[in-house]
Parts: sequence; structure tokens; C-alpha cells
Amino acid sequence: MTMKAIRFHETGGPDVLRYEDAELPVPGAGEVRLRVAGSGFNPADNGIRAGSLPIPITLPHIPGYDVSGTVDALGAGVEGLAVGDEVVGFLPMTADGSAAEYAIAPAEVLARAPHSIPLADAAGLPSVALTAWQALFDDAGLESGGRILITGAGGTVGGYAVQLAKRAGAYVIATASPRSSSAVREAGADEVIDHTTHSVLDAVAEPVDVLLNLAPLEPDEFAALVARVRDGGVVVSTTAWMPAPDDAERNVRSVVVFVRSDAAQLAELVSLVDSGDLRVDVAQRVPLAELRSIHEQAAAGTLRGKVVALP
Repeated sequence: MTMKAIRFHETGGPDVLRYEDAELPVPGAGEVRLRVAGSGFNPADNGIRAGSLPIPITLPHIPGYDVSGTVDALGAGVEGLAVGDEVVGFLPMTADGSAAEYAIAPAEVLARAPHSIPLADAAGLPSVALTAWQALFDDAGLESGGRILITGAGGTVGGYAVQLAKRAGAYVIATASPRSSSAVREAGADEVIDHTTHSVLDAVAEPVDVLLNLAPLEPDEFAALVARVRDGGVVVSTTAWMPAPDDAERNVRSVVVFVRSDAAQLAELVSLVDSGDLRVDVAQRVPLAELRSIHEQAAAGTLRGKVVALP
């Protein structure tokens, strides 16, 4: 039995991606096979394919670590899931992913899919929303009444971070370009700073409790922003390729976020989607066979918003 999949047999540019027949995978113990509804694209997929991210994979590799779909087969020992269940998950980045007609998932990473949005669109939720959740609450300890500055709020993680921070009762100051500022305001930001025309340092008058950086800032620019964090505050950054600055003299600590799969947190995020408290924004949906063009746009730096590939 075979299926259609996007694979690469060597690392390199987007041209290494092939849309081809692959062996239909069989779930092992503790795993399920999903009939994929949606495969979420993330910038890290670009880095894994290029070989620039130090994530060990086995070639040929099927990319895509965000998935939504229907349980199609159960491996030994799987409980609490049945064939036909609609689920979402953040798959292990080292294993074959979701850019295929079928995918294998550890049962422990899956949560029930939201019922209020199309199943395919739910693939836009897992890793990005978990990144925002873990950055805000696990790493920053954001509380109601707190002030947070989110740099790079116009990206896919930023959209969730603004919504979740606002819902938690925080005062949200966000930086965004003119292109994404209205979306950031709609997500709930109290203040939006156009970083292309204004100095963020000058625009933030009062100290903040948390600085959440989601943008590829220059190190000196990042370090300068730490001055806007109150004594005892927190700097959190998702830019894993560079350290996050702190200020030990003022007891300002820093954390770099490495998102991890957490089915309980994902289930909570799903319930927020279904209650109308969290919006899943999908900018475009493309046929799986055209996923290479999305990698090309990402590599060129022209990709905007969340993309879901549809088998």
C-alpha cells in the first residue's frame, strides 16, 4: 500500500522536495495512524529541509510537524482514542511528519480537534499556539493586570500571544508593521507600535513586567529593550539562534522558549477555540502537491501568515 507524500531525500533548497509515492506507514505500540486533513507549515520546516536547524532526521524525510486529521488505525496499547476520532497534534520533529495523505502520531501528543472550525484549519493551531502559551504562562508567569510588550506580534505566534495575553487580563503593547497592525489590534492589543517608523524604546513610556520577543532583533536593539522591563521582570524570546539578554543587577531574568508538545495544554487551547475566545487564522490553504512553492516563499522571506497544506 502506498500514499502520496512530500519528501526530501537530501537536505538543500526547496527543489529537493518531491511529491511522490511513499509506503503507507503502520502505527507501532502507543501510536495511531491519521488520515491527514491539514498539515501546518512552520518556518522551522524550512530550516529542517535546508539542514540549517540541528534537528536529527532520517532521510528520506516527510516534513510537517503540525497535523489535524482523523484516526485511521490504532497501534497496540492505545486507549482513549477510536478510529474516526478527529484530532490535532504537534508531532515529534525528528520523525516523519504530516505532509502526506497519512501520518503516524504518538497517541500521547493528540487532542480532540475543535468542532467550531474546519478540521483542516485546525492544523494551524498546535505548535504555534503552544509556543505562545508556554512563553506567556510557563516561562513568563504572566498574570492579570500585568503589562507585556510583544515584539514581532504580526507573525503566526504573535497572533496567539496577543489573544492569550489579553484574555489573561494583561495590558498588551505590541510592535507590528503597517501590513499586520490591524490584525494585531483585532487580536486585542491595547497599543500597537509601528516599528518601521517609530523607536520602540521611545514609544514604551512605562515599564513592562514581561518582554516577549518574537522578532529577529539585532542584539544591541534587543539589549536596549531590556531597560523597559521593570526590576524583577522577565524577558522571554522564541529566537533560539540567539541568547536572550537579561539584567542580573535588576533581577531581570531571561528565558529562550523551546516549545514542547503538551496534549493537556493543547486541549485547553482547543476549548478556547470552541468557546470563541481564541481565533485560528489561516492565511492560505494549498494542495499538498504545491507545498514546495510555500517553502520557496519561506526561503525568500516573502511568506506571510499561516499556511495549511491539504492532501
